[in-house]
Amino acid sequence: MSTMATIVFFIFAIIAVASAWGVVTSKNIVHSALFLALSFTGVAVLYILLNAEFIAAAQILVYTGAISIMVIFAVMLTVRGDVQESNTETNKWLWGTGVAGILFVLIALVILTNENWRVLPMPTDTGGTVELANLLLQWYMVPFEAAALLLTIALIGAVILAKGVKEGK
Repeated sequence: MSTMATIVFFIFAIIAVASAWGVVTSKNIVHSALFLALSFTGVAVLYILLNAEFIAAAQILVYTGAISIMVIFAVMLTVRGDVQESNTETNKWLWGTGVAGILFVLIALVILTNENWRVLPMPTDTGGTVELANLLLQWYMVPFEAAALLLTIALIGAVILAKGVKEGK
């Protein structure tokens, strides 16, 4: 890995971790949602550094674009009153830090004690983003479109349930 890639990795790793910390510790729920979008974006850049462009694009489209915006819209539509102190349960961050530290130590022990651990497998000549696109848009086109249709129907149903149905209609 080149020096520039290492610098970019550390910058975006710090951004992802710091924004995840902001999600947990922010007392304003709107700020927490924006920190969540920033954390998702930092993770997408890390995927790009791992040469996983499709996963990075999916991360940006699905998580940063859709999930984060949906969370922000849900917060804006449901929160009543002052948003400044809307997330008051941020006083348990010490427990979260302890659990995250224990999990980090366990994962590090598993990685460091395995001698045959491969971080990056040997590259293959087949596969990749192009083959995945061919599979989704040729061989599995009907199930892919059926899943999209079912998700659209579920979204319409969720909007109807959230809005409420009047008794007279």
